[in-house]
Amino acid sequence: MTTDGLLRELLAARARREPCVVATVAAVRGSVPREKGAKALIFEDGRILGTIGGGKMEALVMADALSTLADGQPVLKTYPLHEASPDSFGAICGGEATIFLEPQALGEWLHIFGGGHCGQALARLAMDCGWHVTLVDDRPDTLKGGAANVLHEGPAAGYIASRAWRKNDAAVLVARNFHLDRAALAALLAHPGAGYLGMMGSKKKVRAVFEELQAQGVTSEALAAVHAPVGLDIHADSPMEIAVSILAEIMAVMRQGGGSRLRDSLH
Repeated sequence: MTTDGLLRELLAARARREPCVVATVAAVRGSVPREKGAKALIFEDGRILGTIGGGKMEALVMADALSTLADGQPVLKTYPLHEASPDSFGAICGGEATIFLEPQALGEWLHIFGGGHCGQALARLAMDCGWHVTLVDDRPDTLKGGAANVLHEGPAAGYIASRAWRKNDAAVLVARNFHLDRAALAALLAHPGAGYLGMMGSKKKVRAVFEELQAQGVTSEALAAVHAPVGLDIHADSPMEIAVSILAEIMAVMRQGGGSRLRDSLH
């Protein structure tokens, strides 16, 4: 595959928000299968477009590439293709290839479960901040005209179970009733991995949901990771003020900010 073709595939994958890694032959020494600059695009499901050499080396590169998706950090690694190195994997080409593995950052993704006033306000605010937003609700009329990149009609549990959750995912439960939020929270705890999980509601509601889930076997440790009641205490009242409170907390948690007032840093 040509470099232009690989770039088109990469842009298409990013548009689909499909996790992938760009593998580039950064340096070579001696006899190697591909020269410097050769590229391949490696997908989470094990597909590969292009090649950086084939055989056992490419299989090792693919395994290392997929491991970079966990923390999103690029890696520069040398693969010896000669018997003299203790790290050799049996290749006898005689050289070595240094591969740059670059996981593609997809940005932060906010999943909102509940398309009511607060859910819609949160979706609009997050979109304005450049987040990728999915709004999930089982009511088609509620989703009409929703401000989100993706409008998903259907039960929350099905959507939650259908995807792999990652650290750049934030999930917020703002459904119209206690039962829907409880079901969605149970599904999210059964499919962990999101970088943030929050649920809106009164302290009484939160205690009731937690007690019911504990009775079903959910551990206290799992529930301790849930931000509930969701948001920062800024005495928010309107849906948009509540959205500000929620998104500010999400950013503080996912970006590891303290959430303190900036003026306090002067003292």
